[in-house]
Amino acid sequence: MVDFAYSALTPDLILDAIESVGIYPESGLLALNSYENRVYQFRGEGLTRYVVKFYRPQRWSREQIQEEHDFSFELAESEIPVVAPMRFNGESLLEYQGFLFSIFPSAGGREFEVDNLEQLEWVGRFMGRAHQLAKATHFQYRPTITAQSYLHQPRQVLFDSGFIPDYLHTSFFTVLDQLIAECTRQYQPKSLIRLHGDCHPGNILWRDGPIFVDLDDSRMGPAVQDLWMMLSGDRQEQLLQLDVLLEGYSEFCEFDNDELSLIEPLRAMRMVHYMAWLTKRWQDPAFPHNFPWFNTTRYWEDQVLALKEQLAQLNEPVLSLLPHY
Repeated sequence: MVDFAYSALTPDLILDAIESVGIYPESGLLALNSYENRVYQFRGEGLTRYVVKFYRPQRWSREQIQEEHDFSFELAESEIPVVAPMRFNGESLLEYQGFLFSIFPSAGGREFEVDNLEQLEWVGRFMGRAHQLAKATHFQYRPTITAQSYLHQPRQVLFDSGFIPDYLHTSFFTVLDQLIAECTRQYQPKSLIRLHGDCHPGNILWRDGPIFVDLDDSRMGPAVQDLWMMLSGDRQEQLLQLDVLLEGYSEFCEFDNDELSLIEPLRAMRMVHYMAWLTKRWQDPAFPHNFPWFNTTRYWEDQVLALKEQLAQLNEPVLSLLPHY
């Protein structure tokens, strides 16, 4: 039986951890949609809402988590709307009974509307400001988006898992290896900066403007990584969205148009990395409960098709900016 990382994280321990820093919950704990970590919202004295986050043991080192926190403080101090952790006696990374945790102010807001061009331009402006600041230095401890970590290592996880059905094994790894080879050839970023890392619409709230949350996947990578996940729809829709996004972005930070050629490799890398992530976490009881469709025969059949489609997409013309007159 695999020793499960969160088995000792009981409700009493969570409440004791929160109280250890002088906050006394006056409501129950509402579990939020986070599977990598354990995240709960609660109300404290005066009906103030907080979020407590318990980090998955052995995922990040103390130095890596602190570096993420320091980056968020840097952004917040430059008036970039990011939710940074709270400090207690000068410390944002806390520990209780062997668990590392942090407490954040609860940020309410509406869902960011990716098809709202005005909102998209606004997000672009703040992301441009964030990236201009991010260029000032490099992460020392956080990882980098590489073909090795997003393709080759995940392939080994998938191969060793035994999850892929025997009758699909050859076809799955044949197309996966073709995809990895093409991505490795195409993914050659010229420059790397500090990133949010997982800037999809679900990590952007809207309340009189955008609010960026959850820098848990922050790392070094090309700037376009923080932009491409906001594109959706068919090619023409994506071209319009990209044009609006970069119009705002370029007010504060220069964008290298050559990075547009990295969008499809990054999409493919995210697909492969995600499959391996689910595979590695399958022993966590939260995963079979929340991802019941994973590791079924139908799932792996669909992945073969999805990999083939993405391989074809890698050979399509690169998105290019609309001409301005």
